[in-house]
Amino acid sequence: MPTQKIISIPGTAGNLEGVVHLPDVAPRAIAVVAHPLPIMGGTMDNKVVTTLVKAFVELGYATLRFNFRGVGESAGSYDGGNGETLDAIAAALFMRDEFPDLPLLLAGFSFGGYVQARAAAELLPQQLVLVAPAVGRFAMPDVPANTLLIHGDMDEVVELHELLKWARPQHLPVIVLAGAEHFFHGRLTQLKHIVLQHFGGIPR
Repeated sequence: MPTQKIISIPGTAGNLEGVVHLPDVAPRAIAVVAHPLPIMGGTMDNKVVTTLVKAFVELGYATLRFNFRGVGESAGSYDGGNGETLDAIAAALFMRDEFPDLPLLLAGFSFGGYVQARAAAELLPQQLVLVAPAVGRFAMPDVPANTLLIHGDMDEVVELHELLKWARPQHLPVIVLAGAEHFFHGRLTQLKHIVLQHFGGIPR
């Protein structure tokens, strides 16, 4: 059975609270998952975050979810994305130290997607997974061409046309779930299957 352990990660604003989830096989990659906006109640226990974690563990990845500064037991306070990007980098470097030589994957939901897109510029992960990233609410950077983008066409927080306006100049493919809103209520199983299929975890 997969196992999990609570950890403390040294960050620039103090220690960050995290949970590492280990597959029941030798890990073949590292995944780090970032949560939605802290000042709107976002935490590492968010259902989209935990759904992504389950998918990555099923794929055989050592997976970390963590609380940004000021959330849960993490030290510090909300910093509008700048400090949170440093948090994401610290989390990924922690995992690289724990699991050297494994490929790195970064994933984020909503605000967490914005943060991971910024962190990717420094960390250069093998893959970036962005679920309903906070385009239009924050200044999203360009991302690698192989980024997996998933969005609902009924998203009431980050409207699909905003995402497409950002993705279009980069020629990024977008997987659109018809009828899904921002938090993917009732669609989490489908979201998980999309991730599994993308990474070869289930037959196409």
